[in-house]
Amino acid sequence: MQFNFFPSRQISLYMARLFLTRTFAVLALLVVVLQTLDLLGNSGDVLAYPGNGDAQLWHYVGLRAPQIIARFLPFSVLLGTLVMLATLNQNSEIISMKAAGLSAHQILAPLVLAALGVSVISFVFNERIVVRSTAALSAWEAVDYGPIPRDSGVKSNPWVRDGNNLVNAAIVAGRGTQVQLRKVQIYNRINNSLTTIVQAPRGHYDAASKSWLLEGARQFDVARGTVTNVGTVRFGRDIRPDQFTLAKVDPDALTFHELEAAISDLHDAGRPTAELEGSLWHKLSGPLSALLMPILGSVAAFGLARSGQLFMRAVLGMALGFAYFVADNFSLAMGSLGAYPPVLAAWAPFFLFLLVGETVLFRTEE
Repeated sequence: MQFNFFPSRQISLYMARLFLTRTFAVLALLVVVLQTLDLLGNSGDVLAYPGNGDAQLWHYVGLRAPQIIARFLPFSVLLGTLVMLATLNQNSEIISMKAAGLSAHQILAPLVLAALGVSVISFVFNERIVVRSTAALSAWEAVDYGPIPRDSGVKSNPWVRDGNNLVNAAIVAGRGTQVQLRKVQIYNRINNSLTTIVQAPRGHYDAASKSWLLEGARQFDVARGTVTNVGTVRFGRDIRPDQFTLAKVDPDALTFHELEAAISDLHDAGRPTAELEGSLWHKLSGPLSALLMPILGSVAAFGLARSGQLFMRAVLGMALGFAYFVADNFSLAMGSLGAYPPVLAAWAPFFLFLLVGETVLFRTEE
């Protein structure tokens, strides 16, 4: 096999241009069809709010379209690759390239390079546009497509770990060092066995001592079954105020660095982060999946079109591509359940199907 992957500048540009035009043409078609179906399914909910009209429908389309583009861009790369390579094979252009001395990897190299560019564009698009539209649409859906109220800063029922102990507050209000707690419970544990429960109607952060103070606290002794008034209780020297104000994190509505910071805060608060860590790594492996599609769809390029197997090769390429998406979703689900480590859940399908695609390519052509 030759290692000069771009022996002809003209052929490389020709292949990359065909690949990009087919990919974005398929993407445009998918977005129009899927956006129309989505709008038909949700327009009733949007218009159900009094006063909503055409402007709100177009606003919904503007928020929903980036999500559809981001989700179906890898599918578009796969379908665009299959359409392009099957057409080149049907017109005997692949045979001409091989007769000129190009190997299968040299034919595919411009497509892989163009797909890498699509992956970069997809990542930037997700970071700059999709996360904002997702956050705005989620907030709008939460109020049934009505006016979005300003964030009151009030959180409910957060849990925080203080060493081996667990702290719960029914209501948290305020920001920074002005955080106020209501209906606080501290579950004191020794060797994971519950010993006492401290309850207080209110608490606040003491900036001077960098700890928390509970007022009017009572303590329940689990072993004895007795309740005593303990008055003022100090706890949580290692608990930052922002750990109580952490809300539920939507990974699709945060950029890579924002999600990374949120995971760090949740980890410090003692909350499970495996699912979010998998989503963090998938922000990289997801866009990079476009890089796999030319390799998985390459089976449609090689083999004689007159043999009658071109259609079966195209179907095989499509099956490999869709099998990757199924495996990717399955792996993320297993990561969410804790069965897979987050890094493995995000990257295992990518490297597995990279090896599968290369194996099929070598077996058939090289």
